[in-house]
Amino acid sequence: MTSTIRLIPQGQDPDGPHFVSGRRESGCRVISLANQKGGVAKTTSVVNLAAALRERGKRVLCIDLDPQSNMSMSFGIDIEQLPRSMYDVLVNRLPIEEVIHETAEADVAASSIDLAGAELALSSQIGRERALDKALALVKGRYDFVLIDTPPSLGLLTINAFTASDEVIVPVQAEYLSLRGLVQLDETLAMIREHLNPKVRISGILLTMYDPRSNHSRQAAEVLIQNFGDAVMKTRIKRTIRFAEAPVQGGSVLSLEPNGRAAHMYRDLAEEVLAQHVTA
Repeated sequence: MTSTIRLIPQGQDPDGPHFVSGRRESGCRVISLANQKGGVAKTTSVVNLAAALRERGKRVLCIDLDPQSNMSMSFGIDIEQLPRSMYDVLVNRLPIEEVIHETAEADVAASSIDLAGAELALSSQIGRERALDKALALVKGRYDFVLIDTPPSLGLLTINAFTASDEVIVPVQAEYLSLRGLVQLDETLAMIREHLNPKVRISGILLTMYDPRSNHSRQAAEVLIQNFGDAVMKTRIKRTIRFAEAPVQGGSVLSLEPNGRAAHMYRDLAEEVLAQHVTA
């Protein structure tokens, strides 16, 4: 299996595509999980990574920037009853504290279907790309991690996420065609670095829905490593029904089945994320 996908590996050409570790000198790490392709386990990864980091004693805020609101619902929040949501934060400049819900596994800045109109509402506003960054400025000091669940597009909501972030983790389904979207995503990040946020980088590419019994999954992983090297995270998220079952009970797989295989995969991911900060 061959590939024409090529990006400059970590450590080469400081003005080219960037894949670096997630180290900050101190304080909160703001991490977007993003991929313009839907169905790659972005939301699943935000929810379960947050729970695993919380297990390690970290203070975690999850921000739902997807109008589908799946992350909010996965934490047990009734989105139909929300008086205010991330729409109000981005469009009406409501303090983000007013949409944060405390749950057992993370604090959650919830969204609702209203967020679907945010891009149009923001389009005429000055500084529209920095709405989230400004909202976060007053609360980042309370957290060790802010994890942002982005919509499956590279529109204004995702641009807001990238502008506010230090790092991006890219969940990628273990299928060959899914890998090609990485080039477009990195081009978008290059634009963000040039005009809005010079520090944002891809800190990891996370292989999801991985089936070690499938030749196609194994080949997709090989292509990913050939093209992106150390940017590919060591943790691989394998397929399991537990990821579909956990949101039904309003929490992560760590609360559904603490000693299960699915829970341990995200504990491994949390360890890898924490180690990036220590060893960078």
